[in-house]
Amino acid sequence: MKRFLLTTCALLCLAASPVLAAGPTNDDLVKDAQTTGDVLTYGMGYEGQRYSPLKALTPQNVSKLVPVWSFSFGGEKQRGQESQPIIHDGTIYVTGSYSRVWAVDARTGEEKWEYNARLPDGIMPCCDVINRGVAILGDTVYFGTLDAKLVALNKDTGKVKWSKKLENYEEGYSYTAAPMIVNGKIITGTSGGEFGVVGKVEARDAETGELIWSRPVIEGHMGTLNGKENGMTGKLNATWEGDAWKTGGGATWLGGTYDPETNLIYMGTGNPSPWNSHLRPGDNLYTSSTLAIDPDTGVIKWHFQSTPHDGWDYDGVNEFIPFDLKKDGKTIKAGAKADRNGFFFVLNRENGQFISATPFVSKVTWAKGYDEKGRPIYVDENRPGNPMAAEKGSSVFAAPGFLGGKNWNPMAYSKDTGLFYVPSNEWGMDIWNEPITYKKGAAYLGAGFTIKPLYEDHIGVLRAIDPATGKIAWEYKNKAPLWGGVLTTAGNLVFTGTPEGYLKAFDAKTGQEVWKFQTGSGVVGTPVTWEMDGEQYVAVVSGWGGAVPLWGGEVAKSINTINQGGSLWVFKVPKA
Repeated sequence: MKRFLLTTCALLCLAASPVLAAGPTNDDLVKDAQTTGDVLTYGMGYEGQRYSPLKALTPQNVSKLVPVWSFSFGGEKQRGQESQPIIHDGTIYVTGSYSRVWAVDARTGEEKWEYNARLPDGIMPCCDVINRGVAILGDTVYFGTLDAKLVALNKDTGKVKWSKKLENYEEGYSYTAAPMIVNGKIITGTSGGEFGVVGKVEARDAETGELIWSRPVIEGHMGTLNGKENGMTGKLNATWEGDAWKTGGGATWLGGTYDPETNLIYMGTGNPSPWNSHLRPGDNLYTSSTLAIDPDTGVIKWHFQSTPHDGWDYDGVNEFIPFDLKKDGKTIKAGAKADRNGFFFVLNRENGQFISATPFVSKVTWAKGYDEKGRPIYVDENRPGNPMAAEKGSSVFAAPGFLGGKNWNPMAYSKDTGLFYVPSNEWGMDIWNEPITYKKGAAYLGAGFTIKPLYEDHIGVLRAIDPATGKIAWEYKNKAPLWGGVLTTAGNLVFTGTPEGYLKAFDAKTGQEVWKFQTGSGVVGTPVTWEMDGEQYVAVVSGWGGAVPLWGGEVAKSINTINQGGSLWVFKVPKA
């Protein structure tokens, strides 16, 4: 009788429970770039091309695009909204500053749930309290927090399934990137390079959050696989002298891309620590580099270092986007990267072989170019001087500034035009070195700087670049820096936002501005597009912030009147 009662109760309880919708599978994630009814990955596809095959919106009709609804993030945490929305089954998942997540009804803008991480007082994010988005698989959404945790939430309720500590925030670690999911593994990096932490890439089981492999990106550190040693990264003291490798930087703070064809993760690494390059002779591998990593083992298959022995904070974290390069009658499995150091790189994505490097900004002072082996031809006198026993070394004017020819904000690639659309900035810096000693949890720079705009009438420039030649097809100049991501579509459109508050659309072939909308705060998020109920929608997050107002010097002073904010905007063309 007791067994009968228990069984009956179980059946009744099951019948009373709501039926939860199934979530995306690993196969769905692989196909994300081809499907139009959702946006399941950061980058609108594993490759991060940010290209949509949708054609309903065109330069001819985009002027009719109007808001459907706007969702406010609320509260006092109105700053630095750099998120890219994820859309699945009529729900938008979006993150906000201070490690918050919302699920919002895509049709009505009504909130379904909110998760607000409890952050300790001692967090030390280098470049504002931003978060760039979630990952989704099955019934779970995943995101990282400013105190360096990875959190798994039920996609229907927002309830915590598990939370894992990635690193110790008291040492300067944080986490701001959108996680990536490859074959059931959650791929994460770390932030905190300005505190002398050691960057790494890790894979965790999506169900449990348990660590599968870990790969530090600085030579001398040991990788692991299933709890066992899995080979040292590089060779001890090969490109680092003494113990400098122990606090070598190389933060993997932007996340990566993945190519199912080569089965490789492409992850960028940040600047070496400290900035004062005279304290760490050598190339300092694998900082300021692109790494190709086996997603099953964490083994580095190839690397390309864009700025060996970096002395200007030219992080190499910028996204490496796989594409097929048509050149000299051949099709090459290639990848492209617009680096902070001001050069646009094209590499063979199968083996890392150097193909080309061309400047994509108007002024580069630290190098004359790259030789045939892909090594920079330095301008030696443009390296900040060695302070030795002095208070500071000789100052130099360097371009681009340390915020980069392009910073975190992702570019896009159109399969139709064959062009990359790069959000770039025209600025330089006075930079000098200072003596510094490492102290755990303290800033580890050893340099001073002042950012300066190169031109009076503009800083930001959206450029369309031909990867086969490196030539610029067209450009759009913007008064304030461009700090948001880019989207392109088969409808011959390019979307991006500006700090002045506008989401703008351009003709992908000509660069003509064909539409704009004022969102009320600076747009530093990344737009997406999808199809729902037979119509094409566009969404973007608005809310000024990020590194520019914190680190921008004279640049920040010139744009300090921009209002902060926090909202998600959704647009479509009304039905006739």
